[in-house]
Amino acid sequence: MTVVIANQKGAPIEEVFPELTRDVIDRMSNAKSARLQEVMEVVIRHLHAIVRESKITQGEWWQAVDFLTRAGQMCSESRQELILLSDILGISMLVDAVDHVAGPGISDSTVLGPFYAGHQRELAQGDSILLREEASAPLVMSGRVADPEGQPVADALIEVWQTAPNQLYDVQDRDQPQGHLRASFRTDMAGTYRFRTIMPVSYPIPDDGPAGQLLAAMGRHPFRPAHIHFMISAPGYRTLVTHLFFEGDEFLESDAVFGVNPRSSFVPSCKMVLAPSNITSALPGSSTLGVTGHQASSLPTTKSRGDSRQRMTPLASPLQSC
Repeated sequence: MTVVIANQKGAPIEEVFPELTRDVIDRMSNAKSARLQEVMEVVIRHLHAIVRESKITQGEWWQAVDFLTRAGQMCSESRQELILLSDILGISMLVDAVDHVAGPGISDSTVLGPFYAGHQRELAQGDSILLREEASAPLVMSGRVADPEGQPVADALIEVWQTAPNQLYDVQDRDQPQGHLRASFRTDMAGTYRFRTIMPVSYPIPDDGPAGQLLAAMGRHPFRPAHIHFMISAPGYRTLVTHLFFEGDEFLESDAVFGVNPRSSFVPSCKMVLAPSNITSALPGSSTLGVTGHQASSLPTTKSRGDSRQRMTPLASPLQSC
């Protein structure tokens, strides 16, 4: 059966076999989960609408089935091709944005990414996260974790990880020591932290599988801008997952996984701000951990007199700092 309806512009379009969509949805009336029924109804309506609007052919449908089959076959303990597919389509970032709404003055979170490897060794303030020497510019990261009123949050767990100069994480590279360029730290009584690392580099996401083939077919590159991953948690607060990016990176405006949140700072003065749950949309009893600050710079930082903020200044030094 074909029903004639109007599209958003008022032009008549044909809705092929509408009773099929209603039948599929009606057959879920005995679903054991109300939430599953709610979500699946939306999924079915949109999937059926895609087929109708795009006039999907049998050949195209089988291409899609083959694509998803190959994506599933690409998955392993060290690689999740379906998450990668979600990333490059902006779905991962959108889910994160919907599920983690920040409160006033609190930065939004971003995607965790596929290379978080669990809790790592806890190091002392000022220690290096390197397990071998690297021919890259050294970088000192330091900052402070506080609540919106500026009160320090002591003993917050800060987990960090990044790529090596060869554009690979340790979990991708058998030649790197396990745990290289990743570690955990605790803030002190003043809420501060400090560690040593190297300048991160831009890198391509794995593009040798179906997700990479789709990227190429869409005319897009696979690169992510240089960044350091942060996951910050403390008792009574909602965990924050974020990245610190570096101003001037050529891929900031075209991150392959849309992980650069335009509402968050790139590399701030490294002041981490914790928000109480009563000013966020977090779940009851939880809170949101956020980041605020200035844009990124690979230049060293200094404090000016009468100004408690760290400002970027062009000092001549081989040591990068923020």
